[in-house]
Amino acid sequence: MAAEDFDWEALTAAAAEASRHAYAPYSHFAVGAAATADDGRVLTGCNVENAAYGVGLCAECGLVSQLHLTGGGKLTHFVCVNGEGEVIMPCGRCRQLLHENGGPGLLLLTVSGVKRMDEVLPDAFGPDDLD
Repeated sequence: MAAEDFDWEALTAAAAEASRHAYAPYSHFAVGAAATADDGRVLTGCNVENAAYGVGLCAECGLVSQLHLTGGGKLTHFVCVNGEGEVIMPCGRCRQLLHENGGPGLLLLTVSGVKRMDEVLPDAFGPDDLD
């Protein structure tokens, strides 16, 4: 589906709803993520912090876990928001995670418009590099 034909507003609303479930007692920075899979499922995730800061989970981690838990497939469209529902960019680690599970054609709603994953993470290392 072309970027302009996709319901980004509904996906952003799903991400905003997910952000309301975030566990962020240390940073107070709630994050929600939402994506669609290639079979139409809507997947969501929220960040979960931990007192041992390095073991916190980004919202994208929960989303990708849900992708695999509910049948696998590929991500096709993705958005990430803060606790105010404003679009934010995924961190570098999560860009790699999204590339692995959506490929270079995954469409992301970003702070500067819709972009393909290969624009957000050019020259990415992925499964094909291990062959």
